[in-house]
Amino acid sequence: MTNKNPDSPDWFIVRNADEISSPALLVYPDRIEENITRMIAIAGNAGRLWPHVKTHKMAEVVRLQMKQGINKFKCATIAEAEMAANCGASDLILAIQPVGPNIGRFFKLKQKFPGTRISCIADSEDIIRQLSAMSVQLNLPADVWLDINCGMNRTGIVPGPDALKLFRLLTELPGLNCSGLHVYDGHIHDADYAVREDKCNEAFAGVEKFIGELRKEGLNPDNVVAGGTPSFPVHALRPNVDCSPGTLLLWDYKSSETFRDMKFLQAAILLTRVISKPAPDTICIDLGHKAVASEMPHPRIKIMGIENFSVTNHSEEHMVLRTDEALSIKTGDLLYCIPFHICPTADRHEFVTVVNDNTAIGQWKVEARKRKITI
Repeated sequence: MTNKNPDSPDWFIVRNADEISSPALLVYPDRIEENITRMIAIAGNAGRLWPHVKTHKMAEVVRLQMKQGINKFKCATIAEAEMAANCGASDLILAIQPVGPNIGRFFKLKQKFPGTRISCIADSEDIIRQLSAMSVQLNLPADVWLDINCGMNRTGIVPGPDALKLFRLLTELPGLNCSGLHVYDGHIHDADYAVREDKCNEAFAGVEKFIGELRKEGLNPDNVVAGGTPSFPVHALRPNVDCSPGTLLLWDYKSSETFRDMKFLQAAILLTRVISKPAPDTICIDLGHKAVASEMPHPRIKIMGIENFSVTNHSEEHMVLRTDEALSIKTGDLLYCIPFHICPTADRHEFVTVVNDNTAIGQWKVEARKRKITI
């Protein structure tokens, strides 16, 4: 299925919307498939991609990517990894260092899916030693990536002597296989591509220097997985680096407005209805915190067909808008909205409604929004 006319002004309209309870998240598979095609074109080949599943958390979106040759994925939780492994993915990275009970869950995941190479990241000697001990105890080798801090200062270890020590430890401790380097630069999200490229290259220069130091010590990081969506076009130019974008699969309003150089299609829309008109210039819609992510400042949505509005209140079930167009809007009217940030918005919905050729045809389960599926 391909998008016949991605520029059609009414691509998001659902003819049978009266069958859909609001609020609802709609997804458009033809546009998702087109985004996958464009993502592969930027990477050069599907084998260089480890798309992040946290954006969508849906098995069907994983399968759409696998249909185009992508078989490696990055996951933020054990549940996301279980969902992707159930789809038959060949390789998965758990892109958060397992601690506490999640170390045991990580190994249970590996036991349940022996046909999938499931790895994790680490930046702590204590955790690396715990992974080694459990690997030996279970006689189950563990693949571990050294998590590098290239400036975001959220996780990872700064390239240098301490990082070299940890990398060597990954190669020497029993039960461990050192997979390579994991480098996430989520702090780089400048709108101007030239600025973003310069900052990305500057941050990655320390990684390249570190790789050189490892090789001098007789160590070789065979693989490097770097970046997210904003830095994807930059890392895609590096011949020996794999990429892990995520947001571009569904895209969102923030990304389309900020990264004008990245030509992806909106593929997820929030459907909402006007539930009250408490004042002449005010409408209230059923798009509360439980339906759209609230971690960003307003506007958290772009309303298709309404250019000027302000949010005066946002609570669990309600969003109150002030707009000059309120007089022409009736209670019960349907509105289509592009979410400002799709990743945490998808997490708000147990199911999404699938739209094909302007018709709602079924639902997909947002399975990996759970903290636990079976493991």
